Amino acid sequence: MQGFKKLVLPLMVAAVLVAGCGDKKEGAAKEEKPTQVAAKVNGTELTVSQVNYALQRIPNLDKDQSKAASLQVIRNLVDQEVLAQKAQSEKLDRDPVVVQALDAARRQIMAEIYMTRKLGTPTEPTDAEVSDYFNKHPELFTKRKIYRLQELSIKAPKEKQEAIRKQLTDSKTLSDFVAWLKDEKYPVQASQGVKPAEQLPQALLPKLAEMPDGQAMVVNTPEGLLVILLADSQVQPVTLEQAKPAIVRLLQNEARQKAAKAELDKVKAEAKIEYVGEFADAGKPETAPAAPAESAATPTAPAADADAISKGVSGLK
Repeated sequence: MQGFKKLVLPLMVAAVLVAGCGDKKEGAAKEEKPTQVAAKVNGTELTVSQVNYALQRIPNLDKDQSKAASLQVIRNLVDQEVLAQKAQSEKLDRDPVVVQALDAARRQIMAEIYMTRKLGTPTEPTDAEVSDYFNKHPELFTKRKIYRLQELSIKAPKEKQEAIRKQLTDSKTLSDFVAWLKDEKYPVQASQGVKPAEQLPQALLPKLAEMPDGQAMVVNTPEGLLVILLADSQVQPVTLEQAKPAIVRLLQNEARQKAAKAELDKVKAEAKIEYVGEFADAGKPETAPAAPAESAATPTAPAADADAISKGVSGLK
């Protein structure tokens, strides 16, 4: 039951913002059947439909849990209503901050509902489309790997990054490189982990898939550089049959995002939009963000020396 409570209790804050929204007109209350009322707070009715709406927002709720969950939901709805009524009695619904929050929430909800109804149910991709995606991405399927990666996140200004890249290439061992970073007083954070191909950034995966064990890749980040060492990898392919459900979801999401952008562009083209004052530049065409610059460097040390990263950087944190 604790899980249900964590999912539903955050709504209490929202309830304060929508103070009094649970109130019903006297005539409407009379028309409602007694069985539709789940609870009353100072005469204000909380209905079964409100409980059902909250239950729909609890993921992976099975039938055996629904009864206990509904009891927890109504308890939390009562808590919300108590706070909402108190907020209204103190005129919090007139507070400028609350009014802005309500306006922002309404705008967000209306935009999401419009787009959801406009796009409708996602279309199921054809078998040919699924097969085509499967064949075009061997790094995810037929040549899928499990990667053991070790990473160094280095904070450094742009003018110093080329020297760091060169030092990585010139270092005889990774521990030498880590020691150099320490001597130069670059802030460094080390991490390591094992991840399958599908959990890695898709922009980096094709290069990682072609890298031999023991090789390092250097990627630009907003704060400096990220050194990714491929310590080890193991091929674990998946078949088309195994991959199909994931590919279907991915293609549906891609199609939905494309349709959503097209709809948004259409609606914006029909609207009169004007950016004013200091926000005038927002009306100018956006420049696409540059892709992170990447380069690969091969340490002269063997792959077995990869563990030196964690040991060498432990004193830098």
